[in-house]
Amino acid sequence: MASEESSGTINLVSKEGDIYEVPFAVAKMSKLVETMLDDDLDDENEAQEIPLPNVKAAVLQKVIEYCSHYQTEPMTPIQTPLKSSKVEDLVQNWYAEYVKVDRVMLFELVTAANFMDIKPLLDLTCLAVSVMIKGKTAEDLRRIFNISNEFSPEEEAQVREENKWCEQPGP
Repeated sequence: MASEESSGTINLVSKEGDIYEVPFAVAKMSKLVETMLDDDLDDENEAQEIPLPNVKAAVLQKVIEYCSHYQTEPMTPIQTPLKSSKVEDLVQNWYAEYVKVDRVMLFELVTAANFMDIKPLLDLTCLAVSVMIKGKTAEDLRRIFNISNEFSPEEEAQVREENKWCEQPGP
């Protein structure tokens, strides 16, 4: 069964109901998919369907693209602490180009990687987010993450005064 499983395919179903036929090796990068696979299929000619109700079709296509490429060129593990603030300096070029997407897609890829439990993809997308937010002000971060500022100007001034010590340069 192991050889059949590694050469077979599985159907991943997006939130919209779109079906993507994917090789087992690619699909099993997702720990969620791997645990949902039936150990023994009744009809081995019929590909098993795995519903992914939290993953939009466009995002699932990007996830499959990542997992497929990973099979031929595994991503270099991301070393921490980060030695650069450029994604290109930390991973291979293909992976750096992969995360050059709009902010919404990047956040959806983070969510999909987390939901599907694909650690290397989660690491890569979180790296891209960390590079994107590095050096941003609190106001910039509120805008990026769509967080409202619930403090009045007086409350904000008080919080800034109380936490002034953490903004001072270290020894």
